[in-house]
Amino acid sequence: MIIGIDIRSIGKKQTGGEAVFFNLVKNLALIDNKNEYKLFTDISEEAVISKIKKDLGIENKPAFEVISLVAVSPLRNKFGWNVWTLPKYLRKNPVDIYHTQYITPFFVPKRTKIVTVIHDISFNFFPQFIKLADLFFLKTLIPLSLKRADKIIAVSKFTCDEIVKYYEIDPRKSDWIYNAVADNFSKEDTLPEKLDTIRKKYDLPEKFILYIGTMQPRKNLPVMVEAYAKIKNIIPEIKLVLVGGKGAYNFDKNIGKTIHKFHLSADVVFPGFVPEEEKPAFFKLAKAFCFPSRYEGFGIPVLEAFAAGTPAVISDIAPHREIAGKGALFFDPKDTNDLAEKLKQIIQDENLRNKLVEKGKMQARKFSWKNSAEKMLDIYNKMTSIDRKS
Repeated sequence: MIIGIDIRSIGKKQTGGEAVFFNLVKNLALIDNKNEYKLFTDISEEAVISKIKKDLGIENKPAFEVISLVAVSPLRNKFGWNVWTLPKYLRKNPVDIYHTQYITPFFVPKRTKIVTVIHDISFNFFPQFIKLADLFFLKTLIPLSLKRADKIIAVSKFTCDEIVKYYEIDPRKSDWIYNAVADNFSKEDTLPEKLDTIRKKYDLPEKFILYIGTMQPRKNLPVMVEAYAKIKNIIPEIKLVLVGGKGAYNFDKNIGKTIHKFHLSADVVFPGFVPEEEKPAFFKLAKAFCFPSRYEGFGIPVLEAFAAGTPAVISDIAPHREIAGKGALFFDPKDTNDLAEKLKQIIQDENLRNKLVEKGKMQARKFSWKNSAEKMLDIYNKMTSIDRKS
């Protein structure tokens, strides 16, 4: 087979989407010695492409080719890529399977099987959190994309069920492949000297509650800030560290308003975007991890906290129950008092902390990118076997 994969998210600091495609491709390169892969990007800088190849471990794998389509067309936005740039290339250079996320391309030869990954469909349930232009784009193109796709891959059973129910999709057309912690996550250097370097680099407090992720409204960070305000006087040495793009696209402005309302500007630290190789140190340095989302498709940071041995307090939503099992404390995402109480427990109760750390590590070991890549490869094979038989 010739398999085309959309890797535009790689190298763009796009958190979940980037992690999924990076780790899937990296592990496919380790397990697949039969098929040929075309990895499509809109990056043109040779130095950046070389780094992507090195990070993916495909420098000496001719079967894995990174192809920049900038020369084909300068159109890099989502619409231009799917309507013109990619179809133009594929008409002359067809692939057996094209693997992307969310929006599928238009005018692609019918013989090309299309796989699309859907991380979540939160925009259908929390439209008030989405900019109108983005909402129109998603509401219009997602149904068309799901109709065109030959296979729809969700990142959890919860998300798979949501897609089938909301869009009335044939269950046989959809499946789920779990995310996992990056293969080298636990191998990153977290010796005391490295931890001290990271603490000084980002001016991190001695004791803190950690959040890592995007800062979109559905992430529910104002509730986390308010809950922290309720325990600040009880545990004055604890601070709050929010890692992510402050002021990035679709940033929740209520975060700043809540910080101002409770006079917490000296207690909340914003380190900004943190490179993947430094994230394990943040988890190791944290007293506790909190993930307060109102809606998720999966939640990779939860597993990262488990793998790092950091006790976690997370919102009580279906995908978190599916992924976290008994490895975390759960709270009502609408109840600041409940979250405040759980944060206090996880910080002060050493016995509880130790139990959660042990259960979390056991839970994290149930997920691996190698297993996910093997399932993805099996899906590729089944998609094309029908054509070979016919």
